[in-house]
Amino acid sequence: MISRYTRPEMGAIWSEESKFKSWLAVEIAASEAMAHAGLVPKNVPTILKKKGKFSVKRIDAIEAEVNHDVIAFLTNIAENVGSISRYVHYGLTSSDVLDTALALRLKQASAIILKDLDLLLAALKKRAKQEKLTLMVGRTHGVHAEPTTLGLKLALFYAEFTRHKKRFKDAADELAFGKVSGAVGNFAHLDPKIEADICKRLGLKPEPISTQVIQRDRHAYYLTVVALIAASLEKLATEIRLLQKTETLEVEESFSKSQKGSSAMPHKKNPITCERVAGLARVVRGNSLAAMENVPLWHERDITHSSVERVIFPDSTILLDYMLGLMTRIVNQLVVHDQNMMANLEKMRGMVFSQGVLLALVQKGVTREKAYRMVQRCAKEVWNNGVSLESALRDDNEVTQILKENEIKKVFDYKYYTRNVDKIFKRVGIL
Repeated sequence: MISRYTRPEMGAIWSEESKFKSWLAVEIAASEAMAHAGLVPKNVPTILKKKGKFSVKRIDAIEAEVNHDVIAFLTNIAENVGSISRYVHYGLTSSDVLDTALALRLKQASAIILKDLDLLLAALKKRAKQEKLTLMVGRTHGVHAEPTTLGLKLALFYAEFTRHKKRFKDAADELAFGKVSGAVGNFAHLDPKIEADICKRLGLKPEPISTQVIQRDRHAYYLTVVALIAASLEKLATEIRLLQKTETLEVEESFSKSQKGSSAMPHKKNPITCERVAGLARVVRGNSLAAMENVPLWHERDITHSSVERVIFPDSTILLDYMLGLMTRIVNQLVVHDQNMMANLEKMRGMVFSQGVLLALVQKGVTREKAYRMVQRCAKEVWNNGVSLESALRDDNEVTQILKENEIKKVFDYKYYTRNVDKIFKRVGIL
């Protein structure tokens, strides 16, 4: 199911083949830097590039014997490169390879997610413009409040995901670090200049200080931002789900001709994709907590983080890619029922204009407390007797002594609530 909406290249990044390719890339860069520094023979990088082949199946077989994945990888490489194998992994420890290679793969995954965010932002921007003045009721506490527009709702999400894009770029940059500082991070066997050269060849920055591992606050920050993006995707999905309720039916997910909504009830059109996004957001948030648990490692390193990261990084990046793809499709194909929006907006017979009446009375010199009681009294007539608020105001002697009929009528103008939409759109960068 996930593969239908996930970029194939995202899944490929987390394959075993890709993992070992990234390990080999680190070993090649290390050999090049060390050959340049005169630490290993000049021909080592050339031979390693040419003959440094590996077989996932063979590595698995070796690992079954030695119970160490990096040693299994190096043994398989040594089988293919011959005598220069003694210079492969020269002065390195396992985490020099693992952490630097993880940074390479996360850099690739982050580039895909940034493209996904751009596509969602484009969809939100386009639909916000289309629905800029599509009137609907705003709700607070789930109760009718004042008129708003669907465009403003979508513009709000555009602004939110714009912030997420900036956060994500920052978090991705914080993970674009490699380390080749040895078993406890003190460069006992290699000079920091070698590390800097290796990282430069890989397009990474050298970690200023490390133990045997890059510190996991970087990784926790990254997955926390991923979780924040997932939370906002759930927020958008939840908004659509609420607006698709039968009693509301203002928007709904697209529903194909051949799609079926229920095994029992043929009439059903359910917001299943939004529900899927909402559910998966919980998984991603859980992964961010696991990343935080990885921060307090013992002394210069233990491996409690290792098994966790083999799950949470592939899962979180693949899931976020998937969720962003789903939500972009939902926004692009969102079905809008503007007539239902207007019907719901007028359902409470003008009570959404109550603050406008309150302010009109205040402008006439009435105290706020007195004006509030007057409008609330008229609103009760609407609640209890089914009249419109405008009618209740006209029938209220205290109100009509202060507001003329044309002044009452003026309050009930939807354009009053849309007059600043363009200004808001400009502030969030849509116009």
